[in-house]
Amino acid sequence: MQDNALGSQTVAQIAIVVNNIETAIQRWSALLGMSAPEIILTQPGTEVNATYRGQPTHAQAKLAFFNLGQVQLELIEPVGENSAWKEGLDKNGESAHHIAFWVEGMQRSVDFLKSQDIPMIQRGDMGEGQYAYFDAQESVGIMIELLERKRESRAEG
Repeated sequence: MQDNALGSQTVAQIAIVVNNIETAIQRWSALLGMSAPEIILTQPGTEVNATYRGQPTHAQAKLAFFNLGQVQLELIEPVGENSAWKEGLDKNGESAHHIAFWVEGMQRSVDFLKSQDIPMIQRGDMGEGQYAYFDAQESVGIMIELLERKRESRAEG
């Protein structure tokens, strides 16, 4: 792998933004032959240091995850305004929103994407680390999300 590349080839999630998460869960559960996952409401953006296009955001999202082996299918229903989720739904309707990659040393990956003219449009903290979305629509056809776990949360045993 090139030193200046994204920093990961480990796909964590493929995400779809939806208008109604309950309906989307029913459809995906039937298609995949899986039980319906729990719906999680994210904390308000202001509680997780979230920013959207450089400004603090209070946005939230309803999330549901289907574990499909080495990758998750994530369903996202935006709650409120001013988020990458709402922007994606408004621009493209119900559709693929992003591909997420696990990274270590997120800043290196952020710097690489910036050097490729792929801007960060949203970031925030999450219980196990942080996330950031990058508008890579023009270059690769989809948004990119980077996920980084805090090192201390990786217990070895």
